[in-house]
Amino acid sequence: MQKILTILILLFTLHSTYSQIEQDKVLHFLGGNLYGLVGAGVANEISDGDRTWTFIGAVGGSLLIGLAKESIDQNQYGGWSNEDLLATVLGGVTVGVTIDIFKKRKQRKREQLFKDAIKTADFSSKKIFPTATTEINSLLVLGMTTNVLEK
Repeated sequence: MQKILTILILLFTLHSTYSQIEQDKVLHFLGGNLYGLVGAGVANEISDGDRTWTFIGAVGGSLLIGLAKESIDQNQYGGWSNEDLLATVLGGVTVGVTIDIFKKRKQRKREQLFKDAIKTADFSSKKIFPTATTEINSLLVLGMTTNVLEK
């Protein structure tokens, strides 16, 4: 019951906060999310999955698109807005933190599965194939006896 009450209070608080934020800032935040996701994906591929570079890519992607948008606004309308740039970069930071959290959880889960698999594996039973006494043919490689050929 306490969790439900906490969630409801949070939703009502966010709703009242959302009504105070300009629609333009929300669009900048969403744009920062999208381009932060693209930047994180590119940085993840280039750095072979390094978490730090993935986060930097998310922030960098949103910063680049924010600077581009504000420079276009400066050129067309004569108005540079640092608040819009901040909203765009915060969108990229949000994506970077979210990716980092889920990547860390996935890595911990994979490590736990590996540890569980090693505990249950039995490495003591090694099969020795009779290579010195029997001629190796394709049936032995498949695990079949040569009695099949005799029929």
